[in-house]
Amino acid sequence: MCLGIPGRIVATVDVAGLLMGTVDFDGLTREVCLAYVPDARVGNYVIVHVGFAISLVDEAEAHRTLEMLRSMGASLEAEL
Repeated sequence: MCLGIPGRIVATVDVAGLLMGTVDFDGLTREVCLAYVPDARVGNYVIVHVGFAISLVDEAEAHRTLEMLRSMGASLEAEL
């Protein structure tokens, strides 16, 4: 099963013209490509699928989704 997981951008960096970010997924951080969300900024929440942020999402919706994933046990970490 493939899921888009919400996370908060905590840092961004330009790598040879490609916008990359460090995204916090409820305590786990991963490097994510931000090329598909060029308006994303530090502090924004994004939906991430297989290492690519595919959309911006508001903070309340991100928290609701993370809460649902927490209720599923270790699924969040397994998806990351």
